[in-house]
Amino acid sequence: MNIAGPLEDARFVERPNRFLTVVDIGGEAVESHLPDPGRLRELLIPGADLKVRPSNGQSPNRRTRWTTVMVKSGRQWVSIDSTLPNRFVSNLLESGKLPTYKSFRVVKSEVTVGNHRFDFLLEKDGAPFYLEVKSVTFVENFVAQFPDAVTERGARHAFSLAEISRRGVRAGILFVCQRPDATLFRPMWGRDPKFAEALLEAEAAGVRINVITAEVKPGAITYKQEIPYDLSSP
Repeated sequence: MNIAGPLEDARFVERPNRFLTVVDIGGEAVESHLPDPGRLRELLIPGADLKVRPSNGQSPNRRTRWTTVMVKSGRQWVSIDSTLPNRFVSNLLESGKLPTYKSFRVVKSEVTVGNHRFDFLLEKDGAPFYLEVKSVTFVENFVAQFPDAVTERGARHAFSLAEISRRGVRAGILFVCQRPDATLFRPMWGRDPKFAEALLEAEAAGVRINVITAEVKPGAITYKQEIPYDLSSP
């Protein structure tokens, strides 16, 4: 899937808050929106190469003229746009290029069930399937982990999907690792044990868990492979 551009080169300077970065573009320090509230400390280090996108006046009320969308880690680009996985998964589903969900049809995105809103309502053989997508950026020693910051919303989603599954309605959580170098996924027990426990409960209730990795380049994001997961507590 193509990634919207144009993208400009920048270097990371600092992060004043969760949704704001200061970046150096051609020797000028400017503020740039960061669409990922995760910690990202292993990625956003001073001097790191970035790709930023100009707002081009899309929203006159925006505080910043730029959005930080990628960071270079070693020789590879990592997407730090937490809104990208949903668009990516939608593209894969519609084109039939997501192997584990190839026979599913997209009915609706952003669907509300009770007090919760899930990313997709799918359908297979006439039966509904609720799917939640989570963005993963943290990888250490080839192990992807989520979340790298506490996510009460993520835990609520997992508990709610477990309840849906216990009522006989199928549901799933799809983790999208926005980089290609992971070969195994684990929840980050040390950072957010509540989410890890919620994920364990969801799996026990029959919620389907899948993890995929992606090749990321400044112009596109491409499905790479599905990887195994281990939910056990260390």
